[in-house]
Amino acid sequence: MIILGIDPGTTSIGYAILKTNPAPHLEDAGLLTVKSADTGSRLKEVHLGVSGLIRNEKPAVFAVERLFFTKNAKTALLVSEARGVILLTTALAGIPTFEYTPLEVKKAVTGDGKADKTQVQKIIQITLPETRTLKARDDVFDAIAVALACFFRERYHFKIQSPKVGKSDKFY
Repeated sequence: MIILGIDPGTTSIGYAILKTNPAPHLEDAGLLTVKSADTGSRLKEVHLGVSGLIRNEKPAVFAVERLFFTKNAKTALLVSEARGVILLTTALAGIPTFEYTPLEVKKAVTGDGKADKTQVQKIIQITLPETRTLKARDDVFDAIAVALACFFRERYHFKIQSPKVGKSDKFY
C-alpha cells in the first residue's frame, strides 16, 4: 500500500510517499514549491502539484495535517485555502483521506503528543533508516511524520502488513 502524506503550506508543501509492504519505507519525499503570488494561480499550482503526485505515485491512502494556528490569522487563512484545494484534489481522485492534528501526529509517531520536532525526527530516523541521511526542511519531515502516523493509526483498518498466520499458530 502507498500512503501520500502532506504538510500543507503557503509557498512550500511537504510531501512523503510511504510504501508499507512488507514494512514501511520511504519511497520519496520533498517539497512542492508554489511560486505564484495571486490567489488563483497559487491554488492552481497546488492542485497541479498534488495531482501530479497522485498520477505518478498512485497512493491508496492520503494523510494530511489538520491546521492548528494560534497566532497569525492571515497565514492560517492562506494555508487553509491550499489545504482545501489539496483535499478537493484527493477527493476528486477518490482517495480515502485521513486528517491528523499535530498533537495526533506526534502521539502516533513518538507516543507523546507534546514531543518536539527533534524527537519526532529521531523516531522517524529509527523507524525509517533511509531518512538518517536525509537533509530536508521541517515541512518534509512533517509530511513524513503525517504519513507514518497514518500507517501506525490506520494499518489495521486497511490490513496493512497483515500477519501471516499458519495452521500451527495458536492464539491462547
